[in-house]
Amino acid sequence: MNLYEHTIIARQDTSPSEIKQLTEKYSSIIEKNDGEIVKTENWGLLNLSYLIKKNKKGSYIHFKFKGKGKLINELEKNEAIDKKLLRYLTVRVKKFDLETNYLSKKDEIEKKDKSNN
Repeated sequence: MNLYEHTIIARQDTSPSEIKQLTEKYSSIIEKNDGEIVKTENWGLLNLSYLIKKNKKGSYIHFKFKGKGKLINELEKNEAIDKKLLRYLTVRVKKFDLETNYLSKKDEIEKKDKSNN
C-alpha cells in the first residue's frame, strides 16, 4: 500500500456541519476502496493566495491515508463533481509526519517546546 496526503479546499461559505459532512463523505470513500485513514486534520478557514471561483478564503481539510492507486482515481472523480469544493490535491509520500502540526499558532509551538525542555 502507498502512503498519501490529500488536501481539499471547500468554499468559504461552507458551514461547520457541512465541513463535517465533507470529511465523513471522503473518509467513507477512502474506506470503501480498501484505504486506511491514519489521520484527519481540519485546518480551518485560511486565506487563498489568489481568487478561486470568486472566493478569497477556503476551508482546508487534510487527510493522511494508506491505499492503492485506484483509490485516488475514485476519490478525485467524486471531488471533481462536488460543487462545495474549490480545489483538491493528492501527494504520495514515503512516510507520514504525524508529530508536527504546521498550522498551529506560534504561541502553542513555543509552549510545547518549553514543556519538552
